[in-house]
Amino acid sequence: MKFIEEVVVEEFLPTVRAMLAEDLRDRGFTQHEVADALGISQSAVSKYAHGDVARHERVVADARVQDLVDRVGEGLASGDMSRVAALVEIEVLIRRLEEGDLLAELHEAAMPELRDADVDFSVHDPESGLRERERVLASVRRGLRTLTNASGFAALIPNVGANVVECLPDAETIDDVAAIPGRLVDVKGRAMVPGEPEFGVSEHVATVLLAARAAGSDARGAVNVRYDPELIEELDDDHPTVAFDAEADTATAVREAVDAHGAEDGDDASDALVLYQTGAVGVEPIVYVLAPDAPEAARIVRELC
Repeated sequence: MKFIEEVVVEEFLPTVRAMLAEDLRDRGFTQHEVADALGISQSAVSKYAHGDVARHERVVADARVQDLVDRVGEGLASGDMSRVAALVEIEVLIRRLEEGDLLAELHEAAMPELRDADVDFSVHDPESGLRERERVLASVRRGLRTLTNASGFAALIPNVGANVVECLPDAETIDDVAAIPGRLVDVKGRAMVPGEPEFGVSEHVATVLLAARAAGSDARGAVNVRYDPELIEELDDDHPTVAFDAEADTATAVREAVDAHGAEDGDDASDALVLYQTGAVGVEPIVYVLAPDAPEAARIVRELC
């Protein structure tokens, strides 16, 4: 794990200081004067002067960095710019280069996972897309732990496998839904987990969740389990249960069923919701428990164990 601040400290600042030291020396500053102007030791200035401090080639080659060094060097040499003003100028450029620019690219090179996330990431935005995606993945992990730690959960896994999913707040496609790749399966009475949660790896459960949301549900989490009339009765005691047609297109059938149920009963869209189909030729009957998030959906399922 490497923070962007480390990139700034280890790669950007040494390069800029070395460039400024060289610029000031070219303007006639003594080693002592350079040290005083930059607020560093004379030994540090000596290291910069003798090339003992590595410079990052991309930073050196960046025209904005070159312009900054020229402006700050001239300002410090003429006395028009104080050390505080120079610091502000450098800080402003750092913040600019951190936002999807040079420093962000160097950060991605040090942390390839950021590049692989394929989402805009702003280090100074607490609501950035990457942070929200990581929140959802963490939520799915919590839901998964709730299920795998529940005695008897494996017996609720249908033949096609179970999954625990959660979507982003503005989800539109299955790529916006995090789930367990390959689904959970029953192996000798235990739920086998194939891998870590990822986005875009669920089709059936994600489709049901997205269709329910399209019909007005605020649910963001879901878990599917095997169908059993007794399970439906138990769930119906605390949550609205809605049947949909297994022979029709899943997304369409779910939207129509949820829309019709909501119009009839006026349920709160933020409540948990149970959707189920009783099967068809080649289609296994399944129950889907939808809730505000994955841990809550998992908690509801755990109570059935």
